[in-house]
Amino acid sequence: MTKEFKMSMVGELKYFLGLQVNQTEKGIFISQSTYAKNLLVKFGLDKCKEARTPMSTTTKIGKDEQGEDVDVKLYRGMIGSLLYLTASRPDLSFSVGVLCSYQAKPKQSHLQAVKKILRYVKGTVNLGIFYSKGSNRNLAGYCDADWAGCADDRKSTSGGCFFLGNNLIAWLSKKQNSVSLSTAEAEYIALGSCCTQLIWMRQMSADYGWSLDPSWSTVTTKAPSTYQRIRCSTQGLSTLT
Repeated sequence: MTKEFKMSMVGELKYFLGLQVNQTEKGIFISQSTYAKNLLVKFGLDKCKEARTPMSTTTKIGKDEQGEDVDVKLYRGMIGSLLYLTASRPDLSFSVGVLCSYQAKPKQSHLQAVKKILRYVKGTVNLGIFYSKGSNRNLAGYCDADWAGCADDRKSTSGGCFFLGNNLIAWLSKKQNSVSLSTAEAEYIALGSCCTQLIWMRQMSADYGWSLDPSWSTVTTKAPSTYQRIRCSTQGLSTLT
């Protein structure tokens, strides 16, 4: 790159666009603790009580058309700030993604749910992602789905995470495009999305001349009755026995 662009060395990377990078002999730790603390101060929640989970596990969030309207600008500002925080916090992806759907007409219940996420961030402000040194090149993915999790349209949400060796390199939380009629259907839709992502990763690695080992990638999905492990390649899928 130095032949194509004018560059200068300014030392070891430690901070970039809100991302804190701590490089050690064992690996690299990436976090956004400073950004998270500033976020809590910005919205006046730096002295609030901490929450143990980012979202309630019993109450489903819906449109709440009879609820009290809140400041749209404030709500969208909170959502946008939390979306950037998910760059190093995959544990926030699902809850933030759900509340993104109500930016057009947010209600008081939605604002309270966003504040709970921020209260959870306060208690986990130092969390991040660690990339260990010398990990293997095995590419693996894990996926799951919540059947009819959305209270408004009964659509399911696909979730997945992808590891290269011991290191988490990608994750997703996305509402499915169609309504699943069973838990098995929701799981297979999530499985298809994860396999597509894995195949794309293998092809990108090949384009850069970086071989992965082994030749097959593994996807693990939680089926309705048991866990299933499926091998994924550019040629197709097969179930591991």
